[in-house]
Amino acid sequence: MLRHKRRGRSERRSGTTTVELAVVAPVFGIFLAGIMEFGHAFLTVGTLNAAAKQAARYGAVEGVSTADVESRAESILSSAVDTTSATYLVKDASIFDSGSVPESLDYEGLPDIELLNAERRQLYVVRIEIPYNDVAIMPPFWAKDLTLVGQSVMRHE
Repeated sequence: MLRHKRRGRSERRSGTTTVELAVVAPVFGIFLAGIMEFGHAFLTVGTLNAAAKQAARYGAVEGVSTADVESRAESILSSAVDTTSATYLVKDASIFDSGSVPESLDYEGLPDIELLNAERRQLYVVRIEIPYNDVAIMPPFWAKDLTLVGQSVMRHE
């Protein structure tokens, strides 16, 4: 008699699991996709920073031009992402030595620098920018005009 009652109770709830799965699975899928997208974005920013740092270190020595630094950054970055929309900036960063750096600094407005003619101990910045939509796995609707940035500041030797 007890078995019959238990079996009857489970037969009445047979669709509950399906309904719960139908409600939870899309939410869980969106959550997983978000985790993957954020992880990929952080991976890309790390790659941008590494490429900028290696290019800046390359440009710190004598006999290396600004164009050489930009091509080094592009060659490093191209092994990881599509670089057709990437922007490479090698600029004079003497503003950082002054101690009064504005909160919102326009890096494109910084003076250009030719590393072949740079003075010893002169500060310069290598900055790489790439639109997030061009490197995203699934471009999210909430990050339409987001730009990922990597940069490194180095002194010329």
